[in-house]
Amino acid sequence: MVLNDFDLVLFGGSGDLAMRKLLPAMCAREIANDLPAGARIICVARHDWSHEEFIAAVNANARPHIKHSAFNQEIWDRFCARLVYVSLNATDAASYQPLVDALRHDAAITRVYYLATPPHIFSRICHNLAQHGLATPNSRVVLEKPLGRDLASARQINAEVGQVFEESQIYRIDHYLGKETVQNLLALRFGNILFEPLWRREWISDVQITIAEQLGVGNRLGYYDTAGALRDMLQNHLLQLLCIVAMEPPSSIAPDAVRDEKLQVLRSLRRFTPATLAQNVVRGQYRAGHVRGVAVPAYRDEPDAPKNSRTETFVALKAEIDSWRWAGVPFYLRTGKRMADSLAEIVVRFKTIPHSIFQQSTNSFQPNCLVIRLQPDEGLRMNLMAKTPGEGMRLKPAELELDFRESFKMPRMEAYERLLLDVLRGQLTLFMRGDELEAAWEWVEPILNYWEQEENTPLPYASGTWGPAAASALIGRDGLQWREEALPED
Repeated sequence: MVLNDFDLVLFGGSGDLAMRKLLPAMCAREIANDLPAGARIICVARHDWSHEEFIAAVNANARPHIKHSAFNQEIWDRFCARLVYVSLNATDAASYQPLVDALRHDAAITRVYYLATPPHIFSRICHNLAQHGLATPNSRVVLEKPLGRDLASARQINAEVGQVFEESQIYRIDHYLGKETVQNLLALRFGNILFEPLWRREWISDVQITIAEQLGVGNRLGYYDTAGALRDMLQNHLLQLLCIVAMEPPSSIAPDAVRDEKLQVLRSLRRFTPATLAQNVVRGQYRAGHVRGVAVPAYRDEPDAPKNSRTETFVALKAEIDSWRWAGVPFYLRTGKRMADSLAEIVVRFKTIPHSIFQQSTNSFQPNCLVIRLQPDEGLRMNLMAKTPGEGMRLKPAELELDFRESFKMPRMEAYERLLLDVLRGQLTLFMRGDELEAAWEWVEPILNYWEQEENTPLPYASGTWGPAAASALIGRDGLQWREEALPED
């Protein structure tokens, strides 16, 4: 789809997200010749910079993140010619006149406001735009996470932004939904007849969703210590992945058709009680250890970290979906920092064979499982049992693999590239709707309330491991193992 001319306004335009992700993503689309001649990117920040000083900052902070093989100085100069810098205080309506002057007041030009700012000023920015007549019917607003701290704050953001923009103009971004593998999961499920008869409780034993990082909190401690792993990762990224795995087939790929089915999953998640919380949710915080052979400090020993912090850096939980398709199938979600490996994957494990016709017992058979890898390498793997070469019928696990990089010899778009293009094209399918956001917070809020009790402190785990031992016990009570625990050592 050809893009119309646009003005993309980045609030927080000098910040880390803009420099590391958003500007490099748009430059990648420059390299691909996707941007129309009249496209502009207006970066808004408080620095009292000249245009030349801003371009110097972009050269220093954004250019190093552009890795495309076709990138060259001519493309960079062309891209920088699209950039406009506007200095203003986003919370002060009186300072918006430079933005009014910078924007082109032409109804044919798409106008997108990307709020890469703290969420507590989303409302003020939107109302300031409206006060100056900048929130037009042809404009859109992108809300970067975190979208609230709890159900009440999420509802407040939805209500206040909704006073200025219609729901169809609001794009709540989750960059995990822009990953190629997530969209290939939709293709796998709804573009192939093979899995549909098997994608249900009669054939699936359990589903595991893991997002693990070897990194610690780094320079995000100021934000992270007030958020923690549950708010930062599980309430959004992991629950969105769960929805795509578990949703019913939508009537089409149209935005509301897909989002209606995701909402039904969130509403079907069994609610936690104090008794089930204690048994089915594990909360951890990393201690000192070794990651890739390098000694790393405990979370509480990170620079400026509170010495008595109760912020979780790890969460594992067992979720259940009360529906005909999924009744009785456990969904295990896990995320953490300073883990043994950096990966993001979904594991759909099928049930074991009911009877072995071979000399081997069924105990020696690994269940078939489908592994959908989101990072570091994107692809699909199907684990099967196959005969070993030679005499006799000895079976061992074998793997069918689809590596997207190898199978499709074409440049890949990064998540922010795809999502920014979708915003500019007005395509809402990969963005959360307001009722989805509130349903997700409604489900996790009992966990937050339970953890606020004084006696509930995170369990320690050594950096460079897979989290507290209680996480293994959580899944072990059902006679199962996390995937990496079940893999044979090389």
